[in-house]
Amino acid sequence: MEEIVIASGNKGKIKEAQEILTGYKVVSIKDIGIDIDVEEDKETFEENAIKKASEISKYLNGKKCISDDSGIEVEYLNGFPGVFTKRWHAGTDRDRNLEIIKRLEGVPKEKRKVKWISAIAIAEGERVITAVATLEGYISETPRGNNGFGFDEIFELENGKTRAELSDEEKLKVSARKNAFEILKNKLDNKI
Repeated sequence: MEEIVIASGNKGKIKEAQEILTGYKVVSIKDIGIDIDVEEDKETFEENAIKKASEISKYLNGKKCISDDSGIEVEYLNGFPGVFTKRWHAGTDRDRNLEIIKRLEGVPKEKRKVKWISAIAIAEGERVITAVATLEGYISETPRGNNGFGFDEIFELENGKTRAELSDEEKLKVSARKNAFEILKNKLDNKI
């Protein structure tokens, strides 16, 4: 079974990759004793994912490496925080979520649109394959739910529930990262 190194220590991402990329042995960079920090300084999620996967693949002498970058873009805030999703505000996920809610105070629901973007890249030396998937919703007026992390508690779906109010099974059905992994697997399987 061909091995793919995933540039993440996040157990959820690793598990998702292992479940979708059947036919491959997915191992984390920590599993193989590598500790590399690639600066995500590009202008799009896709470019950041490509940079990270490519640099680690080169470090591993051309071995297949997969990386993802994801975040949210709030339409009313002109796409903010975008690629700075995890870096624009010091503090916890809750601190960032409350700050976004504060910036949208008084803004009606129809103008609180948000897009979750998940970009995944797999690099094998110079060869790179990418996949991007999105999920659309609204920023809720208050954090809600306990089953999530990041922006799950303020990312409200069309059904009125936040991602943090969904069960794991329900979350997986609407996961942008899962959809991106499935697109990537299709490209890998078909040698695109």
